Amino acid sequence: MEGFIFLIVLLAIIFLIAFKTIKVVKQSEVYIIERLGKFHKIADAGLTIIIPFIDHVRSVVSLKQQTMDIPPQGVITKDNVTITIDTVVFYKITDPAKAVYEIQSLKKGIEYLAITTIRDIVGKMDLDETFSSRDAINDKLRVILDEATDQWGCKIDRVEIKDITPPADIRDAMEKQMNAERNKRALILQAEGERQSAITLAEGKKEAAILEAEADKEAKIRRATGEAEAIKKVAEAKAEEIHMVYEAMMKANPNEKLVQLKSLEALKDVANGEANKVFIPFDATSALSSLGAIKEVMKEDKKNSRKE
Repeated sequence: MEGFIFLIVLLAIIFLIAFKTIKVVKQSEVYIIERLGKFHKIADAGLTIIIPFIDHVRSVVSLKQQTMDIPPQGVITKDNVTITIDTVVFYKITDPAKAVYEIQSLKKGIEYLAITTIRDIVGKMDLDETFSSRDAINDKLRVILDEATDQWGCKIDRVEIKDITPPADIRDAMEKQMNAERNKRALILQAEGERQSAITLAEGKKEAAILEAEADKEAKIRRATGEAEAIKKVAEAKAEEIHMVYEAMMKANPNEKLVQLKSLEALKDVANGEANKVFIPFDATSALSSLGAIKEVMKEDKKNSRKE
């Protein structure tokens, strides 16, 4: 019985020693191992053997990227407006030993440093500038925090301002201003639309008038061209008719007496007309002179007959 109890006690001691000796470190974590109260080594992920009752694990440090919400802080701007800023910090431990031994609480140090830095940066800006310069504030915060926490074995990856809350009266004034700006933009857009519509309508009327004038011009040109073509056709027909008459007369081979008689007939018709002046063709005058000569000859013959 005593042997059994001794065996149980021995096994318990062995398990206790094994528990104190063998440590399994998880992925993305490291153990800070101290020996007799002094920093000994950093145990990486995997199986680690330590000396029981001499070595012990001081701290377990995560190497993952971590986030820390900074409590909302009241900050006074350059134009004496108190606003509330809510911020989040993304950081990662690069030197676990420094993160454990160089500062008592890394998270508290980052939080206090972020609060004082935010107050310093925003205190130099106007209210409107804080709303329009979030990216600039984030960059300045990241740079300052990263430089300050480097001695603590920490890397600040980024800083983001989640919200900026002004006082209620300032919010009301800003909303009224925004509504006024929206109404102003709406009126400007409406006026611009009406102006563009008037311009488009005027251009349409101008184009219509130009097209109408061009059509009228084209119609007149075509009408004049048609009339000229008709006159030309009539003249050609008349010329053809005269030519045909002339050809017919040439084929008939008229003698001089016939032409003179026809001229006299034509002269008679002209004389019977209503014109005050009568133009006698040269051929007709020749015929008349011939008739006069014949008349004189006939008179001489009669005188000679009487004398005999």
